[in-house]
Amino acid sequence: MTRRLPVLPLIAAILMLLPVWWLVSMGFKSNGEIAGKLTLWPQAPTVEHFVMILTNPDWYWGYLNALIYVAMNVTISVSVAIPAAYALARFRFPGHRALFFSLLMFRMMAPPILLVPFVQMFSDLDLIDTYVAVALAHCFFNVPLAIWILEGFITAIPPEMDETARIDGYSLPRFLWRILLPQIAPGVAIAAFFCFMFSWIEFLMANALTTVNAKPIGGIMSRAGGVFFGDYALLAAAGVFALLPGAVLILFMKDHLARGFSMGRVV
Repeated sequence: MTRRLPVLPLIAAILMLLPVWWLVSMGFKSNGEIAGKLTLWPQAPTVEHFVMILTNPDWYWGYLNALIYVAMNVTISVSVAIPAAYALARFRFPGHRALFFSLLMFRMMAPPILLVPFVQMFSDLDLIDTYVAVALAHCFFNVPLAIWILEGFITAIPPEMDETARIDGYSLPRFLWRILLPQIAPGVAIAAFFCFMFSWIEFLMANALTTVNAKPIGGIMSRAGGVFFGDYALLAAAGVFALLPGAVLILFMKDHLARGFSMGRVV
C-alpha cells in the first residue's frame, strides 16, 4: 500500500510560510532590488540592515523594552491566574458560572476600546512611558484568558489530591507550589504562551502608553516608516528580529505546548 503525500497540508504550510520567507528575503535585499523586478531570493545579499538594528540603540532598545514589559506581564498574569483558576475550579458560589464566562467578555474586548481610559488612568498615576503601565494594561486582557485556560487543567485533577495534601499538613500556598503547579505545568506553559504572544504583538496600547524610554519595537518601526519612507529593507529586517522571540519561545517550550494543546481547555 503506497502512501499518499499530504498535499493539502503541504500547500497550507507553504502558503503560511510564504509571507515569512518574503519578509526574510526582503531583509537581505537592497531597496533598489526590492523596487526593481520581482525576485524570489536576494540577488546580492546584504546584512547591513541587520547590522544597523543590532548596533543602533534606537532600534535594539525597542526590542529590549518590549521584552521587559512582556516578561512582567506574563509573570503577573500567570501568578494571579493560578490561584484564581483554582478557586473557580474547586469552589462553588452564587454567580460562579456567570463570573467564569464573563472572563471571556473581557478577553473579547478590543484593546482600542479602553485606550483612552488607560491613558488617562496611568497619566494620573504618573506611569506613562513606564514598563509597569504597559504590563498592567495587558494584564487586563491576559489574566482572564489565563484563568480560563488553567481552570480546565485544574478541574481535570481529582479533588482527592487536595484533601490528601490537607491531611498531610500542606498549607494552601505550599500545596499550590509543591503539588498542583507540577501537575498543571503544561497548562501554565499554554497560558504563558498566549499571554506572551498577545503582549508581544499588541501595538496600539503599548505605543500610546509610551513615549521615549519604554517605546516598543512596534512604535519604533511605525515612526521609522515615516522618517525612512521607502526603506523597506530596513523595516523588513526589523520585522525578522520581531519574529525571533516567539520562535525561540516555541522551540524551548515545545514539549509543554504539545502536551498542553492536547489536554485541558484552550481557546
